[in-house]
Amino acid sequence: MSVRFPAVTSNEVIKVLKKIGFRLKRQSGSSHAIYFRESDRKRTNVPIHSGKIIKRKTLKSILSDTALTIKEFNERLLFFRA
Repeated sequence: MSVRFPAVTSNEVIKVLKKIGFRLKRQSGSSHAIYFRESDRKRTNVPIHSGKIIKRKTLKSILSDTALTIKEFNERLLFFRA
C-alpha cells in the first residue's frame, strides 16, 4: 500500500519542522519563511499563506530538503491532528 501525501497547511508543516529541530532563520516578506537546522545545516523554504493547502509538489520539495519521508512526516503530523 502506498503512502499518500497529506493535505496540510503551512502551520502544520511548521509544527512538524520545529519538532524535528528546525528553527526560523528569516522571513522573506509575508509569503515565505526559511527554516534552518543547525545540526546538519539543512534548510528549507516554507510558503506562508494563511489557511491554504500546500501543493503536493511544494510539500515534496520541503520533505526532500529536510530528508523526511512521507511516512515519517505523516507519523509526526498525527500528534498535532489528534
